[in-house]
Amino acid sequence: MRTIFLLMLITLSEATIGVFVKLTDGRIPIQTLNFYAVLTAAAFLMIALPLATGRPIRVPWGNLKDTLVIGVLIAAQISVFNYAMTLVPIANAVIFWSVAPFFTFIFSAIFLGEKAGLGHVVVFGIAIVGIVIAKPLAGGYMMGNLVALADGAIYAAMVTYMRYEGKTETGNDIAWSMLTAALVLSPALLIYGTGNILSMVDNERLGITAPAGLWALALGLVSTGFAYFGISIVLKRLNANVYSLVDIIVSPIVASTLGFLIFGEVPAKGMIFGGGLLLFAGFMLTRMMTRDRRDIAAHPSQGEA
Repeated sequence: MRTIFLLMLITLSEATIGVFVKLTDGRIPIQTLNFYAVLTAAAFLMIALPLATGRPIRVPWGNLKDTLVIGVLIAAQISVFNYAMTLVPIANAVIFWSVAPFFTFIFSAIFLGEKAGLGHVVVFGIAIVGIVIAKPLAGGYMMGNLVALADGAIYAAMVTYMRYEGKTETGNDIAWSMLTAALVLSPALLIYGTGNILSMVDNERLGITAPAGLWALALGLVSTGFAYFGISIVLKRLNANVYSLVDIIVSPIVASTLGFLIFGEVPAKGMIFGGGLLLFAGFMLTRMMTRDRRDIAAHPSQGEA
């Protein structure tokens, strides 16, 4: 029961990314905001993970390359996703990001030798229909939609690399990867400045006026730090593929709902129907990949054939 509750909190925290990005109202340059978010998340993980796992944070000397590579990929993925949130409604960003399982499958086929069957082809066809209906190049949101699609590819690259190296997000190494991400993004302070963190931002729907820095802090603590912390705990109790199946459907729906409630964002009909097909196809592909990996694990000689 506690695992399910934590999974719900993770899903909600991930869904708040776009909310906190938009609540800063552009008072902080997005590049600097990304740095603030990952730095805050790294500090949170450095404190919270040892308390939760009972293991101290130690420099992963034996796993340094993987930790650094994953940190660079985290920096890229978070930066691109948050940037997409500044260009399009939340629903657009999360729905087009949900192509990640398809990029994961493509990368896995290329780099891990996983094979495609008829079922995979059918699911890809459904996804293509969904993208066509959603019209990513129409409605004045072309750039943001394409950025969100690109972020799906970056996220898939990170997942594929972690699978290739046999890594998960369950260890304390994720705190060092997040710190690496912060170091990668730190030049933003010199290039774009610190931003107006004390500038007050008003949101009529929430009835709240707060400094932009507060929302930047929430983005780092809630949307980034707690999300990675929760994932590291949940994946010790729940199969990673089960988590992916829940995340690919629930998080975009919750995020889109928050976009409507807090900012009055109403997705176009094409986005609703096309996005629904895309989410369904992503769910089915993730489920099929889960089954395929389970079969290969049970019959390793078949996977090598």
